Amino acid sequence: MYAWPASEVPALPGQGRDLRIHDTATGGLITLDPGPVARIYVCGITPYDATHLGHAATYNAFDLVQRVWLDTKRQVHYVQNVTDIDDPLLERAARDDIDWVALAEKETALFREDMTALRMLPPKQYIGAVEAIPGIVPLVERLRDAGAAYELEGDVYFSVEADPHFGKVSGLDAAAMRLLSAERGGDPERPGKKNPLDPMLWMAAREGEPSWDGGSLGQGRPGWHIECVAIALDHLGMGFEVQGGGSDLAFPHHEMGASHAQALTGEFPFAQAYVHAGMVALDGEKMSKSKGNLVFVSKLRRDGVDPVAIRLALLSHHYRADWEWTDQVLQDALARLERWRAAVSRPDGPAADALVEEIREALANDLDAPAALTAVDRWAARQQEQGGSDEGAPGVVSRAVDALLGVAL
Repeated sequence: MYAWPASEVPALPGQGRDLRIHDTATGGLITLDPGPVARIYVCGITPYDATHLGHAATYNAFDLVQRVWLDTKRQVHYVQNVTDIDDPLLERAARDDIDWVALAEKETALFREDMTALRMLPPKQYIGAVEAIPGIVPLVERLRDAGAAYELEGDVYFSVEADPHFGKVSGLDAAAMRLLSAERGGDPERPGKKNPLDPMLWMAAREGEPSWDGGSLGQGRPGWHIECVAIALDHLGMGFEVQGGGSDLAFPHHEMGASHAQALTGEFPFAQAYVHAGMVALDGEKMSKSKGNLVFVSKLRRDGVDPVAIRLALLSHHYRADWEWTDQVLQDALARLERWRAAVSRPDGPAADALVEEIREALANDLDAPAALTAVDRWAARQQEQGGSDEGAPGVVSRAVDALLGVAL
């Protein structure tokens, strides 16, 4: 599977700061100090519908992580998956009487278009669950053979008790985990499981559903969590810097994935930081495909909304905050974009070196994009009110907001 084209990231004078970011597992800020190559895995879409603003907000957050690292003169090894086989995809395909492969390909292509328009930096590896199956099967077999997994009516389940660190990602108690498991794709009520929280690693073939050769596991398809583990271990290894996704992935997805990897390798932790973006709401409820209360990036683009304004709207909220999309949010972003473009279109302006450092400082402090926007607002206001004599300043500002915020003026 291929990703989308990369937009150029302008080089800036000086060097950025090491990223200090909130880690869900510890509940506080930690400073990440990667080596020459910083590694990040971000959980991708299940392609049964178009990219909505909740998706865009999540990928925008981890795009900022990459930009901060690039500004420290490091390389970034970014991996993202596509869950191109899962129950919701099959259900949507059946509802719309469309081949599930065609549906996945169509929505993945649209996702690429949206990411390109929003200037999200692409992953180095963009990998579908289906193409990862040959690497998933041996991991499930290893877990089973080591006693960390067991069979139940042909399906294979992971035993959460096989990982002594289970629960350390989300920090939830058993009751909360059980509730969320039922809400988010688990089956805690299934009879015969050793622990209600045990997640499925391999689903035996069901009549009328696609399946693949699972070796000694038999025909079937992989569970959700092991998919990401196989891809991350193959391309990043244990102990990579950031495992990212929306806050609704902390449990069960990231919790289970960490335990799978830790049981497989005997090493801890799977990731150094578990970083989660907040949820975006519409009409008072979290945007979700099940509720149907979605604002699609592609629809906004078709309506003529500048993708740069969409990105500014996302940046105006801290990545960890839950917030609500309204028309006013978009209008404010459009007005900000107009002010910024007017400010950098002049031949000179107030000195901008200090502004670049303000943006760097804000982003290094847990990706505080709203503070970065406010700093640029102040420079643009000074430009409007009094101008300046620094001929290079508008160009410096333009390159800085492009490189660090992904905003092309």
